[in-house]
Amino acid sequence: LSPGAKMGCFTFIKVMMILFNLAIFLGGGTLLGVGIWVKVDGESFLDIFGALSSSVLQVVNVAYLLIVIGAILLVIGFLGCYGAQKESKCLLMMFFSVVLIIFIVEVAAAVVALVFTGLAETLLTGLVTPLLKDKYGVDATFTHIWNVTMTEVHCCGLNNYTDFDDSYFYKKYNSYPRQCCGDTQYLSFWGMLCPGSWGITISCHPHPCGCLLQGCFPQILEEIRTNAGVVGGVAAGIAALEIAAMAVAMYLYCRLDEK
Repeated sequence: LSPGAKMGCFTFIKVMMILFNLAIFLGGGTLLGVGIWVKVDGESFLDIFGALSSSVLQVVNVAYLLIVIGAILLVIGFLGCYGAQKESKCLLMMFFSVVLIIFIVEVAAAVVALVFTGLAETLLTGLVTPLLKDKYGVDATFTHIWNVTMTEVHCCGLNNYTDFDDSYFYKKYNSYPRQCCGDTQYLSFWGMLCPGSWGITISCHPHPCGCLLQGCFPQILEEIRTNAGVVGGVAAGIAALEIAAMAVAMYLYCRLDEK
């Protein structure tokens, strides 16, 4: 290519880098703002976006998750946008390094999720189960999030109803949450039958709550497996964007040496 063509290509890629990272920066600011909103006034957020309450995000603290993701996107967007606009090799290298670290973490997390599902379940159990025992029925926002989740996903607790054993809620009411009992028409006692999660009929042990539903983690895991193609496509798309962003940042970095 002629010097003029090379300069035109450099300028085009630089502008696209600025616009792309400006969008990331604005998106990160939006997520950060929403995360702060959820933290300050979670009830109104759930009232407006109640339909989303059955998502995987309900298993963890939505507010902190949004704040962390928003802050990371803000940093990435700033480094990429400002670094390209100012043609700063230092900022471009920082942008490349941050995206590379995130890419490596995502790959490692995907490997752990695929190979060590049991380990992921153990870690979640160690983090979430104590919260269910201590905060369910005490913290209004936490309780509301789990109530909507268990209702929408048709599940009980993280692993199963025993997550509520010896909990504040069970000690106070001597019962499990009503969401754990499923449809009242299926309540049963010893010797009767009740439907399983996929329409399979299973026998129930005697319990005042009747047929207790399975945990949310197995349900969510089953949903992920059912939609593995969509999940894999989204993950591949994100990975491709990250690789492209790193390639563009490195191209601009190297071209600045020639200038």
